[in-house]
Amino acid sequence: MLRTVMVLAVAVAAALVGTVGGGTSTARAEEGKPSQGRQLLFFNHAYGVLDRETADAIEHSAYLREFADFQVRTTTGSDGQTWTGRYLMGRETYLELFGVGDLPGQDGAFGSAGMGVSTERAGDGAKVIERLRDLGVTEPVEFQQTRDFGDGVPVPWYDAVLTTDRYDSFGAWGMEYRPEYFADPRSKTEPPNYPGDVGRERYLPDDYRDHEMRDVTSVRLAASARDVDNTVPLLRAGGFAVREVGDGAVATRGGVTVRLDAAPRDQAGLRQVTFALNGPVGYRHEERIGRSTLVVGPGLGAVWSFDAPK
Repeated sequence: MLRTVMVLAVAVAAALVGTVGGGTSTARAEEGKPSQGRQLLFFNHAYGVLDRETADAIEHSAYLREFADFQVRTTTGSDGQTWTGRYLMGRETYLELFGVGDLPGQDGAFGSAGMGVSTERAGDGAKVIERLRDLGVTEPVEFQQTRDFGDGVPVPWYDAVLTTDRYDSFGAWGMEYRPEYFADPRSKTEPPNYPGDVGRERYLPDDYRDHEMRDVTSVRLAASARDVDNTVPLLRAGGFAVREVGDGAVATRGGVTVRLDAAPRDQAGLRQVTFALNGPVGYRHEERIGRSTLVVGPGLGAVWSFDAPK
């Protein structure tokens, strides 16, 4: 899910119902306090815009097709907006990668990135919005995303919330998958595991079982201090334990760690992703992919590092 598509959806909603405000005047107000009780939002996926050489190398990598449930696909969202990404799909989490110019506007610039955090139970999205208001985000930006499977008949996909519609290069959103999406046979999703199940494992396919990669366990991104500040309240509202690291932040809970490093725009972008594997490997394999390096094993983990801008 892309920031441009979200902002366009917000703009349409604003035109219909009035001005939509954003912003978080108290992004750091709750810094250092315990997380907000039960975890409501869990890491879903992150995306990054890479240099063209690296994006093309990823797209054509034979190794990645062995390592993960790897896909290159085009998605059509609200208002006919489309994006083509390179995906590494896990059991509950995934990674989405683009090349420079693959996305419209500022989202297509090198170093742009985003992250979705989602609910596991129906109704928790409304609780997130309540918590955001308690944290000082007085006007959360809400909208609904749809998906078109290629037949011209869109289906409600998920409800989303942003702390603001203003960003430099990075943005995060909370999301709750819609029951209509799970009920649509075109989605190819699984039956619920419990009443109100709108979770990630139900949403994603089980093809990860045939590969080494099981899930994302951490992501590290560089973004402006403003983008970090706008993200912290959402993570806190979702129940992450968040601590300040300089002008950046580290959020941990639910088996995933998110690190956001404050940096100028020309140094922004995806820096590192770690993965859990389906089983231990007894070797160390290093794969150079464009301007990035994926190291798999030994053991139960893998680390994918992306070169910093020169």
